[in-house]
Amino acid sequence: MWDGRENPFSGYSKLKHLLGLGVVNNNERKKRMVMNTSKVCLLLIAYLIGSIPTALMVSRKIAKVDIRLLGDGNMGARNTQHVLGWRAGFIVAWVDFSKGLCIILLARTLQMNLTWQMLAGGITVLGHDFPLFADFKGGQGMATSLGTMSMLFWEETLIGLICFGIIYLISRHFDLSAACGLALLVYFLVRNLKSLSYLTYTLALLLTIPIKKFWDANHRLSESV
Repeated sequence: MWDGRENPFSGYSKLKHLLGLGVVNNNERKKRMVMNTSKVCLLLIAYLIGSIPTALMVSRKIAKVDIRLLGDGNMGARNTQHVLGWRAGFIVAWVDFSKGLCIILLARTLQMNLTWQMLAGGITVLGHDFPLFADFKGGQGMATSLGTMSMLFWEETLIGLICFGIIYLISRHFDLSAACGLALLVYFLVRNLKSLSYLTYTLALLLTIPIKKFWDANHRLSESV
């Protein structure tokens, strides 16, 4: 009979200890804590990588100018190419593309699931559009978006890029070429029955491009008044 001096569950506790159940629970908690910390760090790194102002750095290095004050004012590869030439434009495009590619690679290295990979990709584009290191006045995110897509669904992205390249070589019209390339990318995502998550992610990122373009135009107009 229990006299109040001994824990009636002590036998159960000892059994859990012998079976290692308590250790497993502690290990699971530690794993969750590490994973949650990794997720927060991933998103922070994603924003900081996205915030690297490639076009601004290149324009200051080559011509000692702020690319946002020249051409159409966009801090991206297209405006850099228009103002400083194709070599500078290519460097900016490649680095901005690589920002998106690298963050998805980092997310996979940290064993993040698809949702967190896409979230990190989106945050990287957000950092590119509103960069911490350039007074939150960034580009429109096309190259960085394509960099993330190249890691998530490389075949469809490659088809879209090839289409863009061919049409641009023929027409020399960037907007037309980009529209055709991106439309073909979306078409093959649907045709190849890719995950709905991929399609939603792609459409969401593509929608940010005209929104950011409109935002920048209004912002420049308000500053000129």
